Amino acid sequence: MKAAVYDKLATMILWLAGFMIIAILAAFLGYMLWKGLPVLSWEFITGRSSDISAGGGVGAQLFNSLYILLLSMGFSLPAAIGAGIYLAEYAPDTWLTKAIRLSTESLATVPSIVLGLFGMILFVNWLGLGFSIIGGALTLTLLNLPVLVRVTEEAIKTVPQSYREASLALGATKLQTIWRVVLPNALSGILTGVTLTAGRAIGETAILIFTAGTTVSRHMPDFNVMAGGETLAVHMWYVMAIGLVPDRMDVANGVGALLIAGILAFNLLVRLWERQLAQHQ
Repeated sequence: MKAAVYDKLATMILWLAGFMIIAILAAFLGYMLWKGLPVLSWEFITGRSSDISAGGGVGAQLFNSLYILLLSMGFSLPAAIGAGIYLAEYAPDTWLTKAIRLSTESLATVPSIVLGLFGMILFVNWLGLGFSIIGGALTLTLLNLPVLVRVTEEAIKTVPQSYREASLALGATKLQTIWRVVLPNALSGILTGVTLTAGRAIGETAILIFTAGTTVSRHMPDFNVMAGGETLAVHMWYVMAIGLVPDRMDVANGVGALLIAGILAFNLLVRLWERQLAQHQ
């Protein structure tokens, strides 16, 4: 009898904890959207920003956010997936492999401002890239890699060993087994890591302040990777910290709502793509 009571009590506590998390998230998102959605308009989303006059937009910052995100993920994904495959499928259980995993986990705990300072020293100053889109994207790659490597390795390890054995028994090579059997079945976990990493990267500020700068190109859109790379998150920090525009609260609220809407839309698209891929397997 006592066991049943304890079980119901534990279930209620867990449900309460879940509802509290949902309530906190809903309150945060609801407040940001309530304050920011009235600001959003086509002129605001596509217009040029202003340093001194009201009514400026965030078109260049929105483009830079997406451009830097695509570049950083393009640099990160091949390296991270390759490293995850090596650690899960090829690496022997030696001190070197343990050192690689420890280094990856240690890099994931480094504060973003430290990575920003490192990126400024390496890419901005030493390599002479200046405050640019490419400098911000390369430094963001350092932020993305540890999480993507660990997520890829763990996703691959969740694929049952019997899948590999069946593929090898049918005459497939190890590489064919990884490409046609293991990776498709690990794709859901990998996409989850991509979603979390992309959401963190698109809202990053410290790294990009030190490497991409707080200016944008005069041309829009500008695919020149050496152009100034101020993003939405950096622009929000800038207008609230040192901006002189009289409507800076409206700009910040609009940028916040735009970031939230963009991240939610990105997560939805990834989930829909994941579902489509699952149906075709």
